[in-house]
Amino acid sequence: MTRILIAEDQAMVRGALATLLELEDDLEVVAEVSRGDEVLAAAQRVCPDVALLDIEMPGETGLDAAERLARELPACRVLILTTFGRPGYLRRAMEGGAAGFVLKDAPATELARAIRSAVRGERVVDPGLAAAALSQGVCPLTPREHEVLRASREHVTVADLAAALYLSPGTVRNHLSSAMQKLDARNRAEAIRLAEEQGWI
Repeated sequence: MTRILIAEDQAMVRGALATLLELEDDLEVVAEVSRGDEVLAAAQRVCPDVALLDIEMPGETGLDAAERLARELPACRVLILTTFGRPGYLRRAMEGGAAGFVLKDAPATELARAIRSAVRGERVVDPGLAAAALSQGVCPLTPREHEVLRASREHVTVADLAAALYLSPGTVRNHLSSAMQKLDARNRAEAIRLAEEQGWI
C-alpha cells in the first residue's frame, strides 16, 4: 500500500484529491495539511511514500517544502501538483529534488499513475511542460538577486528589504538594478511580474 501525504490549501480540492485517491486499491492517504510549513512535520510523523504538494500555499511554497523533504526525508517521493504550468516552476521543482510535476487538470487516473511511477523511482513530467522548460533556458538571476526580488513582493521600501535580508540598502539597490536589467524590466514591479510569469520566483 502506497502511503500519501496531501498538502493543498484549498479544503475542497484537498478533500476531492483524497477521495479520488482512496478509490484506488493500492493508495492510502495518511495525512492532509493546508500549509507549506506543516509539510515536513506531518511527513516526519506519518512517513509517507509520496507527498503531493501544491505550489502556492501559506507559510511556505510547495517548492520550498519539496527541498526540505528532499533533505530531511529523501525516501519520500515528491510530486508537485499545481494549476501553474510554468516552465520555471518545473525546473525549480526538479532541481529541488521533486520526482515529478503534475497539472491539476490532469485526469485522476493520470495522477494515480504518476504516484505509482514516482514510487518506482521514475520521473513524472507533463510532456508539454518539459518541452517548454527545455526551450526556455535557465533563470538568469543569481541566488541573491532571486532572494531580493522574491522578498520585494512583501517589503515595499529598500530600507525594509535591507533590514529583512540583513543587507545594506546600497547592496539591495544593486541587486534590484541587476535583476531588472537581466529581465529587461522598467521597474521593480515589472521585474517581479516577469519573474513570476516564468516561475522563477
